[in-house]
Amino acid sequence: MSSKQEKEEEVELPCMNGDVGRDDDNGGVEEGGGGGGGEGEGEFAAAMAQLAPEGVRALHARVEAEWGPVLQSACQTAAARALWGRAVRDPAAGVLAGERYLRGLHDKMRRDERAGAREVHGVMIAVRTLWFDARIEAAVAALGGDPQVVILGAGMDARAYRLSCLKECTVFELDFPELLEMKSDLLHEAMSSANHQKLTVMAKSLIRVPANIQDGDWITKLQSCGYVPERNTIWVLEGIIFYLHHADAMQVLENIAASRSSASTVLLADFMNKNATLLSPTMYHFYHDSPDLLLPSIGFSQVTLSQIGDPEAHFGLLSHPENLFDKLRRLPRSMEKNPEDGTPCCRLYFVEASASPDDQIMCPLDHYLES
Repeated sequence: MSSKQEKEEEVELPCMNGDVGRDDDNGGVEEGGGGGGGEGEGEFAAAMAQLAPEGVRALHARVEAEWGPVLQSACQTAAARALWGRAVRDPAAGVLAGERYLRGLHDKMRRDERAGAREVHGVMIAVRTLWFDARIEAAVAALGGDPQVVILGAGMDARAYRLSCLKECTVFELDFPELLEMKSDLLHEAMSSANHQKLTVMAKSLIRVPANIQDGDWITKLQSCGYVPERNTIWVLEGIIFYLHHADAMQVLENIAASRSSASTVLLADFMNKNATLLSPTMYHFYHDSPDLLLPSIGFSQVTLSQIGDPEAHFGLLSHPENLFDKLRRLPRSMEKNPEDGTPCCRLYFVEASASPDDQIMCPLDHYLES
């Protein structure tokens, strides 16, 4: 979840449910959701067991000492995937998360469950992960089974190790050099342990690209590592675009849209609305309240938008009948405050967009003129 500028000051990590967890509270994950159950104890024990090797612990000590909150958010995401293991099958998540974030999230989940909370911490990441998994699988099939997959701000993502649909795909993970090096070292240390489950790359090949997407040469670096603009490509931007300032975010989106000139392109991304970014303005910058209108204006012809709780973004994890996400999706997207309690409507949109060489750039008004 990186390739974003690291901030040194202490920041707040939004839970997207109006609550705020600080970075100094043992690694609170920034998202909360709905679900629950005591099944998490087994996942917690299994994840902690992955951290037994001394080399793994030493590396995570460096993460805690040297990384700022934005880079550490990659470990927070891995912790949520590990502890929601009944839904997300990610055998590398525990070792990539580290003890601090596993314990911090585990404690919050237990408190939520004891209190009968409508939303249990981490479920938002679990739903988001499953949505991206499902859309990647569908896009791979639609593009013939062997497209390139580029994960921007890959962080501690381990899809190349766990998604069988990538067996004919070349996967590129692009992120800060120090993050990719740490990730590689953690996996190496863990797999060198006699008691650790061995991980196998399921993708046809996995290429790590050290680069900062805020720099103008990131796509050149990607090409130097083997990315071929003339091949069909799936671009994965999970938990990254809102960390960028507007100019940087638009540069990334426009570069991806430009790739449609020579091959078919699928973009998978999540966008915050303005209210969501205001939960932590020191960390979150880019927002768009209508990404389904923004993307056609830069070259994408087909855009589908979902919110957590929609049928395709639920996965049976939002069990409480009064969970926040169902309430939000029932309100018009233009509504900024919840009429029940006056709290801001903080939304996270899941967006799938596609483009091909034959597509024409659409003016945002065309959406209305054609209907």
